[in-house]
Amino acid sequence: MYGTGWFRQASTMSEIICTNAKMNQPGANALGFPLAHVSKRIAELHPAYFALVMATGIVSLACQSFGLPQAAQFLFFINVPAYCVLLILFSIRAWKFPAQFFADWSSHKRAFGFFTVVAATNVLGCQVYQLSQVERLAHYLWWAGLLLWLVSTYTIFVLLVVLQQKPSIEDGINGGWLVSVVATQSVCVLGCQLKPLVFTAELSTLLLLSFWLFGGMLYVWLISLIFYRYMFFRFEPGDLVPPYWINMGAMAITTLAGTELIRTYAEVSPVTAMIPFIKGLTTMYWATATWWIPMLLCLGLWRHGVQRFKFTYDPLYWGLVFPLGMYSVCTLRLGEILEIAPMAVIARVFLLAGLIAWLITFLTMIQRPLFAILLAVLYTNRSATNTLEGKNDDAE
Repeated sequence: MYGTGWFRQASTMSEIICTNAKMNQPGANALGFPLAHVSKRIAELHPAYFALVMATGIVSLACQSFGLPQAAQFLFFINVPAYCVLLILFSIRAWKFPAQFFADWSSHKRAFGFFTVVAATNVLGCQVYQLSQVERLAHYLWWAGLLLWLVSTYTIFVLLVVLQQKPSIEDGINGGWLVSVVATQSVCVLGCQLKPLVFTAELSTLLLLSFWLFGGMLYVWLISLIFYRYMFFRFEPGDLVPPYWINMGAMAITTLAGTELIRTYAEVSPVTAMIPFIKGLTTMYWATATWWIPMLLCLGLWRHGVQRFKFTYDPLYWGLVFPLGMYSVCTLRLGEILEIAPMAVIARVFLLAGLIAWLITFLTMIQRPLFAILLAVLYTNRSATNTLEGKNDDAE
């Protein structure tokens, strides 16, 4: 699927740009086409690309939880530069392509992708805290994640409310909207690990508890719309975009946030008086996440097996990897809270699934920069050959 066809495409594109060079068309310098290719990619960069950091981070933390420190550290070393590179690319996009960048903030299909920046910041903060024990940096990331959450929440929702021309629910909503739930719960998860002091310990606890409760309520609002779209509108294979796995992932991280509240604040008001309620609600969230897994697998089989929908790399596929890793971690933590040891076996199976999904998605992702590099090399070599041939013709 990606072998000979990929090189054939590169060769064809190289022939085209070399022909353009011979015809003295604009952009005939050695790096003209590759730079234009990169520029186009940055202009079209999806706001949800930070799901790469979310997915890599949670799979890393799952490895750490199961006593695989080398795998956890390896993924951590990938995640830090990935986060920094994405920040740079997003900054360049905002600076060089402001129209496209700011248009995404009021797009029903793309706006919620910005919530991946919030979740990625907090997931990376969990990695920094657990894998490198740099607590101060983890605190900075939590405060940054909280600020980004405030900006994203009260910008995106307000813009979509006041928008004059709006799409139908059939065209406007998808599972990617639930990344807002993931972002909300990520603030709670990292906060429970760091225990930041906001005026008093009780107020800090109430703040994190409020994030958990609001995240659950937000899920109810959004999943009702998504389920309505599922049941009462025509559903094509192309409509089943990868973020629909966030249907499960949002419940998984909500489960994890509930277990973290119990583990960290069981002796602090107001959590102390609500332990049975939190345990019951957390178990319900885990059961909901579990219900989604066979459903999403069946829909995926229908999409790719029955309808023969071609699998091609999309940055949104990181939104599929993240739920698998998150379900592994939340299942392990809930099993500890409920004292049900066999749940660790389920968690281990999903860790393996998350690792496989991460590897496949990562390998398909890096083909794009390799493709651009190959184009640059092929173009440079042929351009140099053409220049040499031109000099020889002049000499003759």
